[in-house]
Amino acid sequence: MPPAPPETTDVEQGTPQEAPLPQRPSSVPSFLFISFVLWMIMNNQADDLAARATWQDNLSAIHDNIQNYSAWLNGSVSNFSMPTVDSTLIPLVMDFMSLSGELDSHQGSYYQNLTAFWKGDVRFHNLTNITTVPQLQTPFWLKDAEAFVSTANLTNATELSDRLGKWQWAHSTKTSIRFADKKVSGEDAKKKDLSEDIALIHGKIDLSDPDSSEEMRLELEGVHFISNGSIYAFAETARQGIDTRYIPGLVPEWRLNDTARIIEAELFTREAIIKERLNSGSIEDAPEEDNPITGCSFKFFGQILASGVPLYLMQELEEEIDNPTGITTVRAPEMKLSGVLVSKNCGILYELPDIQGLKSHGLFRRITTYGGLSAFVNMFILWLLLRQISLSRSAAGLSRVSRYPFIIQSMIDAMSFIGHVTIAILSEGRTSVAVLAPAGIACVLFVYEAQFAVLVGQIQAPEDVIPTPPRPTLPPAPRSTPPPQPQIISDEDAQPQANAEPISVVVTTVPPPTPTTQPPIRPSLARFLWDHIRTDPSARMWALMSFFLVVVFRLVIALSIPLVFLAALHCSIWLTQIYRAARRGRTSGLTAEYLIGTTLGRLYFLLYFLGCPENVLDIEQRPWVYGVAIFMLAQAAVIILQGYFGPSLFLPRRLTTADVYDYHPPLPLPDPEAPEQSLGDCSICMDAIEVDPALRGRMDEKGDGHGHGLSRHTTNLWAQNARKTYSLAPCHHLFHTACLERWLAIKNICPQCRRPLPPL
Repeated sequence: MPPAPPETTDVEQGTPQEAPLPQRPSSVPSFLFISFVLWMIMNNQADDLAARATWQDNLSAIHDNIQNYSAWLNGSVSNFSMPTVDSTLIPLVMDFMSLSGELDSHQGSYYQNLTAFWKGDVRFHNLTNITTVPQLQTPFWLKDAEAFVSTANLTNATELSDRLGKWQWAHSTKTSIRFADKKVSGEDAKKKDLSEDIALIHGKIDLSDPDSSEEMRLELEGVHFISNGSIYAFAETARQGIDTRYIPGLVPEWRLNDTARIIEAELFTREAIIKERLNSGSIEDAPEEDNPITGCSFKFFGQILASGVPLYLMQELEEEIDNPTGITTVRAPEMKLSGVLVSKNCGILYELPDIQGLKSHGLFRRITTYGGLSAFVNMFILWLLLRQISLSRSAAGLSRVSRYPFIIQSMIDAMSFIGHVTIAILSEGRTSVAVLAPAGIACVLFVYEAQFAVLVGQIQAPEDVIPTPPRPTLPPAPRSTPPPQPQIISDEDAQPQANAEPISVVVTTVPPPTPTTQPPIRPSLARFLWDHIRTDPSARMWALMSFFLVVVFRLVIALSIPLVFLAALHCSIWLTQIYRAARRGRTSGLTAEYLIGTTLGRLYFLLYFLGCPENVLDIEQRPWVYGVAIFMLAQAAVIILQGYFGPSLFLPRRLTTADVYDYHPPLPLPDPEAPEQSLGDCSICMDAIEVDPALRGRMDEKGDGHGHGLSRHTTNLWAQNARKTYSLAPCHHLFHTACLERWLAIKNICPQCRRPLPPL
């Protein structure tokens, strides 16, 4: 039998009570924890299963579409039918561009591979309100436009407004296009009886609004005829999607069969890719556009500019571009195209008169060149910074410089690091090493500048300290007396009364109650952090830098704001240094090589991205960047001139309010009959501060030898020679000037009383 549990006594009831048995830990929390872990593990699997099921359905639909398309192509019964060709479309397109024919291969040729980055201007034309738009004369394409929109459903203004969406079509003046050209190889073309003159083309068209810095992206799918350089394609938003089976309906009739067979081969290839991904498990949900910016459907027609290079030389050039071997080829001709982007259901047309192209290898080479030059510039700025830090290591040097130029430069380098990493990601890893080099050096610059700014702030912290007034002296506290003892007062001490027995009375004096002190209230975490940041200069510096860095990271999302923010930072790099030098009456301590070299290095990046039209980020030119450059150079020139002509050279004399402490005030000379001719002992070396005998002789000639009756000439002579003799601190401690200079090179406090000292 197990032993009975011990009895306990209930204190309140006084009755015996059984002790509670030890409870086992509840299994509910463990069950909930295990369920949560399993749910987290299975959650992704559930998403993968849902995505897999979705792609299985899409694969089945694609398979059915391919079967119907193949049946239509072979003339069998099919659910697919090609839309009727719009006879009014091509005449309207030909009003804005010309679709060239084939060239003599010995006289000229077209670029055969259009994989490149294209950009240029666009012109907007509203086909629905042609007569209401003020024109100098009736456009020549008016009749073709009227015939084109006459068959479109554009009478319902509400439906038309819904299709147009919120995009400002008339404000779009720039476009950037990225093509990827896919040509069928010779062996596959022979096996599948496909034409080698047709290449599939897909890419993206971005229409930009310079006023709002927004972009609208259209997906593009079509074909490129190599022999005549013409392009026929559909352009839709990502939400609408493109059915590639309808592409043959865009091309000329004699090209329809060859184009249809190319499309069929492409559909089979895409189906095989999806099957392979399903089998390997690498299926991801495709992001969908929740709110499409427009419902307009576009058709794109383009024509490559013909070159005077023979066909065999052009083929040799493109082969060397794709697979470089080092051979000498013909100089690459200019890559251009003209095109038209037209939407019938919205009644709008964009004319693309002159679009410049840049091959992928050319862009990657440009990025590599930029990365090398940027790394050299950043390395040069880092070298100048380290030299300046080594020269300003002393307390006297640190007291001259302002911390804010280094804080501003650290934020600029933080944005530079983010921007270069972004370029490395966008370059698809081919030039990431070249671009990551300046990014790494910018990160090192940020660290050194931030550390130096914190060091300067720590050295200059005593300047901001407000001296607290002395506490009033309180009278001494009374001595503690022992607690009063009970006193026995007998009736013998009192006036006797008749027939009264002696009575003893005990009188006790009760001390006043002592006040109880409440425990101190602990401050909250927010209050503690605020007090720490407010009182600690180092914490205040790091908090300020962290705040600005968070703002910088958030601003990088929008491109237009960082450009203005960067310009403001560059404009204010040296302003605080100029202000500090004028306010303190001391020169900056920054060398001319650091000022000029750093200013030019910073301007290199600013002028490249905002002044060069062919920069790697394709940022448009900003004319105001040249004003920023002139302002920065002017600031550097002012700091250099302050070193030669004084910190307040640009201020009127009445506005010069620099309060500079004079370490060499006139002091009374010692008695000439005294055995020691000294002003006192130096508080550092403890040696006597002797008076210059030559000065003594001249003082005796002009005064009484005790500093009385000094003339202005004698006072000036005293001021000129005093620096070689003594320095009197604000705390009235006397030093040799040389001793104090050596001390202030280490610390800027008095070696005797530890009070902060102004610059010497």
